[in-house]
Amino acid sequence: MIDLGDPDDVDTTYRVQTHNVTAAVDAGRRIVGRKIGLTPPAVQRQLRVDQPDFGVLFADMDCSNDARVEHVRLLQPRIEAEIAFVLARDINAFITADTASDFVDRIVAAFEIVESRIEAWNISLADTVAENASSGLYVLGGSIPSTDAPDLSAIEMTMTENGTDISHGVGSDRLGSPWHALAWLANTSLSFGSPLHAGGVVLSGAL
Repeated sequence: MIDLGDPDDVDTTYRVQTHNVTAAVDAGRRIVGRKIGLTPPAVQRQLRVDQPDFGVLFADMDCSNDARVEHVRLLQPRIEAEIAFVLARDINAFITADTASDFVDRIVAAFEIVESRIEAWNISLADTVAENASSGLYVLGGSIPSTDAPDLSAIEMTMTENGTDISHGVGSDRLGSPWHALAWLANTSLSFGSPLHAGGVVLSGAL
């Protein structure tokens, strides 16, 4: 690995991400949403950052209808259970966690399968941002209308493997709630001149 700049220079690393995303779109890939990373406080402490990051979701990353996801599609896959949102309309102005639900059609249980080219996941903030926020694949599961949403700050999610609990989280560990994460993403994307659009999928960060 060769360091090409300051690993804390977020603006430069987002320009790298944008360059790579543009190249992917030019090659025929289609953007269908965004993902938020680095929402857990423990991960932020690990990378010595005080904010999340974000990347884009491409249509070919959606494995929701696949009976099986082949391990060989990714280099170092790790799976995370998340709350996802499907947007009802464009977000063209700054929002708050209290108004975020006004822009959401459905709330979805989801898996994100993240990956990294960096050996042993020994990543910096610059690494994960440049790698499209360590995006790999994702799976959307059952959903409910946003009007039926429970308190997402209190919602608990447990991921199991063959009937054994392997991870557990609560919504409040994600910037206070997944609604806060969505508002952060919408406002940050707007500041980059790339607002969120109706129909887009948003992965709000691992629970």
